[in-house]
Amino acid sequence: MTKAAVPFHEILQHQGNYSHEEFLRARAEKVLAVSATVLYQRGHEDIAALLAQSESYALDFQEEDWGKPWYEMIVDFDHPQLERFTNETEQRVLTVMQEVCEREEFSITKVRARAILPVVGTDWRQQLSTGGGARPSNHARKVRLGPMHPQADGLHFTNEWELRVYTVLRERQLALPDNDTLGIIPLSAMKVREHVFEPDLLVTYRGCAGVIEVDGPHHKGRSSDDKSRERLLRHAGVKYIDRIDVRDVSTKEEAEKFVTDFLRHLAG
Repeated sequence: MTKAAVPFHEILQHQGNYSHEEFLRARAEKVLAVSATVLYQRGHEDIAALLAQSESYALDFQEEDWGKPWYEMIVDFDHPQLERFTNETEQRVLTVMQEVCEREEFSITKVRARAILPVVGTDWRQQLSTGGGARPSNHARKVRLGPMHPQADGLHFTNEWELRVYTVLRERQLALPDNDTLGIIPLSAMKVREHVFEPDLLVTYRGCAGVIEVDGPHHKGRSSDDKSRERLLRHAGVKYIDRIDVRDVSTKEEAEKFVTDFLRHLAG
């Protein structure tokens, strides 16, 4: 197991085996996880879900008072989530985090939500000059200014596995008659109540909408979030949702079988 994959409680229990930065990150994750759970239990499901969508988090040392270090909790969000982090939300989160830290050897002075900056590649000048990423768009808004990523038919994909599934869907699309075709929308941004989702692939077929999620190794342990997200998508009119692990897209035959089953359930 790599250090990046070590659970935070393991790092906190064996601090001597890890760097100070890794220890602080684990400490921040514990505070965030416990606080989000407490908020959920107290009926603030919206705030708990918002914290769960944070892209990164960190503790920034402020001062030491009576032997206790005080930190600012910094939580990074994509823009749609950042807009929901109001002053009222910030105060509610801070109150719970301070309650959580009463049992720890440190405390939180402030919670600050911060916007995620784009990760740009060496070709950023070319992308901007050609309009490839000049303005945000609903399609692949997170990847268009990033390092090189797969593209096909003028569409953007996060990784090669999403492209493999798209390739099979595209072949099925070409094999269908014009009056019985399907639509393929990669990485669209979808607003559902207080959430903004980005399904890997949104597929329309025979009057129905379906979602395909391509799960990578990082996805482990997120089944609870997945169920909440899928429930909201179904309530918004998405008929069928299915997931495929990247390990199951190693051959084209596996991708074809998945797509066949997906379309059968979507149109069934």
